[in-house]
Amino acid sequence: MFEPDFWDELPEPPEGSPVEHPHATTVLLVGVMSVLCCGVLGPVAWVMGRRALDEIDISGGTVGGRSQVMIGYFAGIAGTVIMIITACIFLLTVVGGH
Repeated sequence: MFEPDFWDELPEPPEGSPVEHPHATTVLLVGVMSVLCCGVLGPVAWVMGRRALDEIDISGGTVGGRSQVMIGYFAGIAGTVIMIITACIFLLTVVGGH
């Protein structure tokens, strides 16, 4: 279910702030891109974000980056919804002939 190499590299609980999840920035960028220019990336951000959130929750505070992942996750959901609405409008326009 989870990538074994991620858990092997999990550091001890830090004294300061936790280490950022390795995919936090990626999820954020893919989610924002899905809203702005490429809706097909929405489901990718959605799946990657969910997986990263699960890993952050399981880490017990050892891994951070939750806010970046949450923003990317919700942006991925929004990008997917926008893509579906745009596809429906396009299909209605093609079928309607206008």
